[in-house]
Amino acid sequence: MDLVILTGHRIREEVEAGRITIDPFDPSLLNPNSYNYRISPVLRVHRTHRLDAHSDHPLDEFTIPPDGYVLEPGRIYLGTTVERFGSSHYVPCLIGRSSLGRLGVFLEYSAYMGNLGACHSWTLEIEVVQRTRIYPGARMGQITWTAKTGAVPEYTGRFGRIDEATTPPAHHFLTTSS
Repeated sequence: MDLVILTGHRIREEVEAGRITIDPFDPSLLNPNSYNYRISPVLRVHRTHRLDAHSDHPLDEFTIPPDGYVLEPGRIYLGTTVERFGSSHYVPCLIGRSSLGRLGVFLEYSAYMGNLGACHSWTLEIEVVQRTRIYPGARMGQITWTAKTGAVPEYTGRFGRIDEATTPPAHHFLTTSS
């Protein structure tokens, strides 16, 4: 089976037909085979520098001012997309812009693939290797859409409906013995 990635023209057709949600949708953000996503003005960071996967993760929140905010190395920043994305027909994948990657800004390095049926603003995982200024509403990356094959149940989990940057609850990483 070949991998089928939708072209920009096809993405637009699927949005117009209601099979893909991109809200708000701006045709000027379409690329040949993707759609540019933008960062909302709200960022969150972990309150502490020492994290435990079995504990809750309190976050501090701040707003990126219009003149930008300098991201610092050694922190994980959680942002969200301006747009809400989703589909029951196509699998969404978010990647960062290569132009930002060449500046040392890395996005979606561990969770780039979405789930069928989920529709929300995506949490963006952001890390920088050097001090870099970002701006609210900036184009941060692209979303692509891949055709599914076979019957797949829609995602009904916690993260498929959350429109703000969040971390999993402490019990999310716990395992049970049988």
